[in-house]
Amino acid sequence: MTQAYYSAVLDRPLDDVWSLIRDFNNYPAYIDGVSESLIEDDKRGDEVGAIRRFCYLGNWIRQRLVDHSDRQHTLTYAGLEALPYPQDAGSQAGDQAPGPTRYQGTMHLRPIIEGNRTLIEWSVALDTEPADADRWQALFGSWIPDWTDSLARTLARTRPRSS
Repeated sequence: MTQAYYSAVLDRPLDDVWSLIRDFNNYPAYIDGVSESLIEDDKRGDEVGAIRRFCYLGNWIRQRLVDHSDRQHTLTYAGLEALPYPQDAGSQAGDQAPGPTRYQGTMHLRPIIEGNRTLIEWSVALDTEPADADRWQALFGSWIPDWTDSLARTLARTRPRSS
């Protein structure tokens, strides 16, 4: 088991950020490359156990909402199928691609009092073969900042909520 972790300061109040990400089905609204998302079995987007199926860069992925707390401003999701290593993820000619990984991600928001901003912590635990752990960790280590930057750009385009 290995983990990829990233944290960043978002220049928006915690309530603004949480209102955007708390709905598990809202992925297309703030992650570039997600073109479609739907919750299966008529569950709500904040209901633990809900399964979202979304299209990310042309690939369909299914994830289950494992934990959700409006009080703690956290949500945890887990991939339902092992994620294959992308073919275009920087492999050298002749390199064997890492095997698929199982994963579980957590997004946690914390208020930053100075400036009324938000700290986001995004971590993904990866269940990989030991020989593949470094490559998977590096890959998610590059993806999470991209996803966080996408969230920040979305927030910059939206009007702040009134306090």
